Amino acid sequence: LLLGCELTASTKSCTFQVDEEDDSDHILVLSVVCLTDGAKDECNVVEVVGRNHENQEIAVPVANLKLSCQPLLSLDNFKLQPPVTFRLAAGSGPVHLAGWHKIMHRQDASFEDDNDLSEEDEEELPPIMPAKK
Repeated sequence: LLLGCELTASTKSCTFQVDEEDDSDHILVLSVVCLTDGAKDECNVVEVVGRNHENQEIAVPVANLKLSCQPLLSLDNFKLQPPVTFRLAAGSGPVHLAGWHKIMHRQDASFEDDNDLSEEDEEELPPIMPAKK
């Protein structure tokens, strides 16, 4: 499922949460944060607000965008576990966040590594020969 939200001076935060009773594992994958049409040449700081292992709220800046020097940031599929809030900590935006929501149903989840091949699936590799002079 695709995710998108926009942070502005009037809408400073966007929260993504899932149903607590859902028996699935949810991962939010953030791929791009960018300034959109109408942005001023000012620093726009985007924070991710979540919970740490002690269930305390923490805020971590993930992007500092400025129209004249860095209007876009690729986060290379930054994975988060919901619930998570995106907050415009500085600037007036508009800042667009894009990514997707990945759902894994626990009864279907397999923790086997797909890269492991069974013995019958393995191909016989030729021996490495020394280079000729």
